[in-house]
Amino acid sequence: MNQPEHRGLVIGCGYLGQRVATAWRALGWDVSAMTRSEQRASEFREQGLTPRVGDVTQPGSLSGSLGGLLSEWTEADVVLFAVSRDRERTSPTFGDVMLGGLSNVIDVLVEGGSQLVVISSTGVYGQSAGEWVDEDSSTEPVRENGSVLVESESMVRRRLGARGRVLRLAGLYGPDRLIARRETLLSGASLGGNPKAWLNLVHVDDATRAVVAASTGEDGGGTWLVCDDRPVQREEYFGRLADLFGAGAPNFDPAGPGSRIAGLGKRCRNERMKSELGVELLYPDIEDGLPAAVA
Repeated sequence: MNQPEHRGLVIGCGYLGQRVATAWRALGWDVSAMTRSEQRASEFREQGLTPRVGDVTQPGSLSGSLGGLLSEWTEADVVLFAVSRDRERTSPTFGDVMLGGLSNVIDVLVEGGSQLVVISSTGVYGQSAGEWVDEDSSTEPVRENGSVLVESESMVRRRLGARGRVLRLAGLYGPDRLIARRETLLSGASLGGNPKAWLNLVHVDDATRAVVAASTGEDGGGTWLVCDDRPVQREEYFGRLADLFGAGAPNFDPAGPGSRIAGLGKRCRNERMKSELGVELLYPDIEDGLPAAVA
């Protein structure tokens, strides 16, 4: 029996990670997925993935999962770190995961030859007057989570060099991600925040394509901003959603709660993602992506 040419490990096999695992398997890769839960491990096994039980915030738990993967097999070619904090738990914090947990993973990988793809976000930017930003723009976030991400990105570059790849994802949307918005729009409840503020988005299928491109491209590290072709103002986004859900025109309360956007936000460019990673978007903007997500 022929051995697979590539092996991948997904740490954080959730909304995005599970789709990446499926895409890697479609390429003929042997794919493992790490989880804290024995139940999830059983689910991964049923999906054709090799489960690894461990917790990135507990370095001792990685010796039988990450360490076992790297010692018992030929080294994993690519490790995807797409871990987010479990919102149902009071701990670990976002910093525990994105700094401590990521550092623990790098401790295991640093002596090997694996590529590491880390999911960051456009939260690293602090621009808030509608400015255009790209990978070379300053990263001076005003929120704590953004500062954590800036520090975690720096750690990847410093410790792994050309083996580290960072993807700054815009707002992720897709199937099963719009249920709460549907209920709000159908109820006629007011939406907090400035309707003129900018949103930067990417459909989960296109984000998956970006991860696969970053994990299969030529050797070399880098940082890429992952978003679709056209930022949209909140009034356009929610207006289009309301049309798709058969709801009335959205109501905005700029002084109300619910908006995490300071000022007008920023507008993100994706030219480097397309030119360097060769990503061809399935959904270049919300006119293509939102109907697919709602359907």
